[in-house]
Amino acid sequence: MPTNTPSSFKALTTDDAVLTRNLLHEAIPITGSILSGTYADENIKTYSHGMFESVYDYPYLSSSANHILDLTCGYSATSGLSGATNSQNSKKINVYNQMAQVLVGFDAAAAIRAFDQDGDLSAGTKDRQSFFINFARLLSKDEIKKGSFSLQLGCQESYTAPFEKLVTITDFSGTDGYKVNSPAGEYGILYATSSSEPVLASASVDSAGRVACGLIYYQAGIAVITSSIFLGTSSLGGLLAVNSKFNPALGTTCGNVTASLTASTITVNANKFRHRIYNLSFNNTTELNSSVYFCRAHNTDFNYSANPTYLSASKMVVKNNSQDAPVSFVTTVGLYSPDNELLAVAKLSEPLKKDPTTEFTLRVRLDY
Repeated sequence: MPTNTPSSFKALTTDDAVLTRNLLHEAIPITGSILSGTYADENIKTYSHGMFESVYDYPYLSSSANHILDLTCGYSATSGLSGATNSQNSKKINVYNQMAQVLVGFDAAAAIRAFDQDGDLSAGTKDRQSFFINFARLLSKDEIKKGSFSLQLGCQESYTAPFEKLVTITDFSGTDGYKVNSPAGEYGILYATSSSEPVLASASVDSAGRVACGLIYYQAGIAVITSSIFLGTSSLGGLLAVNSKFNPALGTTCGNVTASLTASTITVNANKFRHRIYNLSFNNTTELNSSVYFCRAHNTDFNYSANPTYLSASKMVVKNNSQDAPVSFVTTVGLYSPDNELLAVAKLSEPLKKDPTTEFTLRVRLDY
């Protein structure tokens, strides 16, 4: 901004600056066809370590492919599923422990806590065998918007698509009922409801027809889904009216999720879970912080310019007569540090005429 003399600045006071915070939301729909149909699994990347698989929005070898989420599963060493003869037993325990120590933390005895069904970390019901959906930062941004998560799973007895019986999982109470006792930030409880009966067992639901089935960690961008969502009530706290044939490859008598988690690899189980997803959606959140500076030019301020072209032969080139009042044209605002170091520059869309008869305030916003 032009000044009265080349070395003068106008100091900003605390009344001239204000900090603002805005939350921007974007709807993220992920259809089941993208997860398990459109690209014939060419958008699914598996790894030799076999601890998770990655899902892309296009075939992953394409230069335009974007990583959208990772899928994995695991169980606690104290789970009834844990056994030395299981497929990838130690890796499944390691996956569960890694997720639990990051998302739930440690107890007073330095032991890794198990995922708690109601989030109070007391001695209540624990989820000791779970599927994990890790959303890419590209999708979740700063956090998943509370109360916006929705996941529809095909949970009918037979393994066929399109699914006739769906369970819808949401964080319906996340807006005002989220928890804050996680080292990873805020999280909400996921509840399952079914639109067609008999999908959820009547004995497992509350008066509103809902049953707790997992947790959603908003800042971490991770959804934890209990494996019991595919089990009948006769098995390990199952939530369905009948056992879902989670992995038909194991046969009609042992194709439920319990058998699959013990007998099959993490990649196989992640694939079976992925093929059960009918629809998935949420709103992400981008936190936009701004510093707004009100640069005030009073009638006696900035009527002269430090620009060398302002004078010619010791005369102001913008004045027609020597008796005219001084005048300048403001084109740029510079924000300086206390040491007179230029920190930021803002350009006006057009020059503003400034003379002793006018004054104005320029609003400069820095976003970060």
